[in-house]
Amino acid sequence: MSIRVLIVDDSPAMRRFIHRIMSLSGLDFTDCIEAANGGEALERLRETPVDIILTDINMPEMNGEELLETIEEDRELRRIPALVISTDATTLRVKRMLALGARGYIAKPFSPETLRSEVERVLQS
Repeated sequence: MSIRVLIVDDSPAMRRFIHRIMSLSGLDFTDCIEAANGGEALERLRETPVDIILTDINMPEMNGEELLETIEEDRELRRIPALVISTDATTLRVKRMLALGARGYIAKPFSPETLRSEVERVLQS
């Protein structure tokens, strides 16, 4: 199954890193679309359909929490699973993001195997 991924992170280096990790993980993906914040992510989502969203939390303009809240309010977008990738792995933050609609949470740093298994799990649920 070939997937289209939206990577949302304010760091261009982190977006490239996640893209590279996806390549190393062996996931079959057709395209990695990128956005620097939640606002850009919403623009990309309205332009191009994706199968999964990989998002950071702490970003300028529109952060990951606001992005998930907006996605949950949209009938079309809420069907797209979101996976949070963040350095903030406190129990409170993880619970908050899952309550906002995230289907999974990966703490940075992570391995290609972790990313692959979480993406596969989220896409199968």
